[in-house]
Amino acid sequence: MRAFGLVAVLVTGLLVSACSNQADAQATQLQSASADGSPYVLQGTQVWAVPDPASGRDYEIFVSLPASYATSPNRRYPVLYVTDADYAFPIIRQIARRVNLNGPVVEEFILVGLSYSKGDSPIVSRNRDYTPTPNGPRNASSMLHGEGPAYQTYLKTQVLPFVEERFRTDPAHRVLLGHSYGGLLGAQIMFTDPGLFRAYVMGSPSFWFDKRHIMTMEAAYARTHRDLAADVFMYIGAYEVPGDSERNTDVDMVGDLRSMERVLTSRDYPNLRVRSTVLEDEDHLTVAPVGFTRALMAVLPAQP
Repeated sequence: MRAFGLVAVLVTGLLVSACSNQADAQATQLQSASADGSPYVLQGTQVWAVPDPASGRDYEIFVSLPASYATSPNRRYPVLYVTDADYAFPIIRQIARRVNLNGPVVEEFILVGLSYSKGDSPIVSRNRDYTPTPNGPRNASSMLHGEGPAYQTYLKTQVLPFVEERFRTDPAHRVLLGHSYGGLLGAQIMFTDPGLFRAYVMGSPSFWFDKRHIMTMEAAYARTHRDLAADVFMYIGAYEVPGDSERNTDVDMVGDLRSMERVLTSRDYPNLRVRSTVLEDEDHLTVAPVGFTRALMAVLPAQP
């Protein structure tokens, strides 16, 4: 009862500051709804349906606008697109707010979460949409893989235009953040259509997929290009290597990340920036929140 009463007071206080004349009535309604066990809603966010006409699949995007959006009608904002939105969207939204509590650390941005296809489980959706070839791992061989190129087309022709038509975005300042298979998708896009995003965050990227096929894609890009205009930030947990601990993996993901960084650096692309960090005491699952934080500070630093 004490916890519920505290929540009621906090909610009422917020409503008073936002809607002074209707605060009491709205607070009463919210308390009543909460008491009835209604779903928690992430206030200040939007959900939009953005279907894919090519595949016939239904997708949704989640949108969170920066605090100054309503009061700065002439301002345009960077946009951070994040894969695996079902878990990553609320985490990144709160991190962006939290790190700026004592002053600007991260630039204000529009956050767009890329959800899984409706009717599919997260595993089915991401295995299919975030991988570049149909050659999935043996433990998931029964699932469809390799439609990453089709999903990339969907992002380019449907999602990005949808967002940029409805919100005050800066098209020259798009960021893609993906973790695991999401990081693999980011690398695929960067080596086939790098101008789609200005910055690429690849968190614990699954570069091992299909016998490290992504390195073949990197080499193919290098043979025909002399520049790669991108800001790349990669993070990974120190436990993402083979070992005896249950937190270790059966592939050397840290080594794969370091190999990618060395290869990209060796290309001497004039407009490529590459940074990476190995985060101690973290594994493939626990590394995401701290990796997200480091990524925001790296690719979206507050402007002086």
